Amino acid sequence: MPPPYTNDPFPMSLSEKAILEILFAGATLNDADSEIYWRDHSEWLADLGYQLRPRFLPGWVPSWLNKPDEIPILCEDAWSPPNGTVIDAVRINDGSSVVLKRIDRRRHAHEVRIGEFFTSLGPSKDNHCVPILDKLRDPEDDQTTIIVMPYLRRYNSPKFDTFGEAVEFFRQILEGVQFMHRHNVAHRDCHSLNIMMDGAHLYPHGFHPDINHQWNKADGKPSLFAASHTTRTWKPVKYYLVDFGISRGYSPAQRNGQPLWDRVIIGGDKTAPEHQDGYPDPFPRSIYTWADPFPTDIYYLGNFIRTEFLEGYGMTFAGFHGFDFMKPLVRDMTAYYPAQRPTIDEVVDRFAEIQAGLSSWKLRSRVVDKNEGRWIKFPRVAMHWARRTRSFLARRPSVPVPAE
Repeated sequence: MPPPYTNDPFPMSLSEKAILEILFAGATLNDADSEIYWRDHSEWLADLGYQLRPRFLPGWVPSWLNKPDEIPILCEDAWSPPNGTVIDAVRINDGSSVVLKRIDRRRHAHEVRIGEFFTSLGPSKDNHCVPILDKLRDPEDDQTTIIVMPYLRRYNSPKFDTFGEAVEFFRQILEGVQFMHRHNVAHRDCHSLNIMMDGAHLYPHGFHPDINHQWNKADGKPSLFAASHTTRTWKPVKYYLVDFGISRGYSPAQRNGQPLWDRVIIGGDKTAPEHQDGYPDPFPRSIYTWADPFPTDIYYLGNFIRTEFLEGYGMTFAGFHGFDFMKPLVRDMTAYYPAQRPTIDEVVDRFAEIQAGLSSWKLRSRVVDKNEGRWIKFPRVAMHWARRTRSFLARRPSVPVPAE
């Protein structure tokens, strides 16, 4: 077995040197610690029916070493997951792609229980909580659980082609949070990284699990070209809420129509007004801030739509044209005072009215990035109209709803 990893910049073995070369994929040294965890558990996982990629197996030697003509980033084993607690794998008995997530129950005591609860309710149209396919107990740490989930893609990978596709996305995510709230569970971390989709069927030739590029499994090399895909209009997708690490469930008695005060745990979106210093707190100020997590979920959803579609964020993304129809609802969802925000049932009803008011022409129109340059606009318009004409003639719905 290779020696344990150290922070010494000069690794002690070829395998350690290879792990440090993860820098070719833009990762950090902390990722190497996570990689070693998966390497050390790979044989145990294989015995349980889950095969990791060659990079994460004992004795791995980078395929590009001692090959001057090889470009590391063009080698399959140069890439690793961006999140060290999550890794892709293949379920051996059927060859399907899955994701393994390592959970420290000392830090996230409720995540597995909440995930299992929603899994136990079974698949349904309105259940958008990612299901747990299997649960594994780390043989070396009884406080670590590995859950197995379907392999999902980010909600916007590939990009939305039409407004109808985006509208169906909004509907499903609002429906998913409504489902959670009806079961008295607050997600508490609704942001872009925790909203995903089952989109493998959009990619007829597959893709590399860690990059959005084609993966030629014949020679084991990814391609410089992005993986070819179809659109959601042709193959509708289902969206999922993931990561219940700071989610909490409450009893009906706790949600008796009065504000439910609970200690705040701040997730990926750190902008909720009730989480800021100086916000009126119903309890004496201490190291904790208190808030009702259900209206905060509403804020998170509204802010997600605002930053990911309407306004963008920073200098890197300016949002999209044409989503003004969402502005009144988003404004109310992100109201400063939680009591002024609509409930999730009210949000869903209002969104249904918004959707009903959109014309078929609007729904079939192209989603356009505000930063889209002229040099790329014209070919995109031409390709969009070709797809639009084909889908119209084929009588594809303007809002692509997946089959139940």
